[in-house]
Amino acid sequence: MAFNFGCLNSPETVSSALATRENSLGLAIDPFLAPVAMVTTQDIVLRQYFRERIVLGQENLPMQGPVLLAPTHRSRWDALMLPMAAGRRVTGRDCRFMVTVDEMKGLQGWFLHRLGCFPVNQSKPSLTSLRYAIDLMADGQQVVVFPEGTINRTEKPIKLYQGLARLAQLAKSQNIDVQVVPVGLGYSEAIPKACGRASICFAEPMKVLQTGREAVKSFNAELSEKMHAAEQAALHAVGRLKKAP
Repeated sequence: MAFNFGCLNSPETVSSALATRENSLGLAIDPFLAPVAMVTTQDIVLRQYFRERIVLGQENLPMQGPVLLAPTHRSRWDALMLPMAAGRRVTGRDCRFMVTVDEMKGLQGWFLHRLGCFPVNQSKPSLTSLRYAIDLMADGQQVVVFPEGTINRTEKPIKLYQGLARLAQLAKSQNIDVQVVPVGLGYSEAIPKACGRASICFAEPMKVLQTGREAVKSFNAELSEKMHAAEQAALHAVGRLKKAP
């Protein structure tokens, strides 16, 4: 974690570094495609597929300042629910998804590149990916990282990789006051079906206060608990739990 990305305190420096990196990586948000995608996914696809879309705890979603969203991952629909509940229409900024290298390939990758997503090698994150994520947070944007790493439809305890916690630690080392928001998603069926219900719940933001391996373990343990509680609230909202958590 001993990276030195230089001074990120100047807004001009931050904006310049981010613009340069986005241009060189081809990751800038397409000003035409992004609004079209927002209308298509939020006003047509989600409304047509789910009979109800429930948002809980929206008061816990920071409206400004750097944010790391840490959602549970139960379906590909998660990637549409998050921008609906926390995207441009709600917070005035986009959800910048950190996705796997494989997801950025082919036609899907073509779209993701133009919608603000950026790739990371989960087994060996590159310095370029980390720098880009730090630049986004330094610019006061919100980055989405699925800390479970992949879709998990089982009811086993949530197990988190260390990537998100280490990224938050790295941001702290660069004097970026990032807030980590645990997020739970729930659907009326384990594999979401047409005319079903979908829910998303935002828990109170967390902050990384310490660095080091033990701090990562402690942070992940607390984050896992809060993600689980948020998910339980989401599942209760769609009728998959008989009692509220």
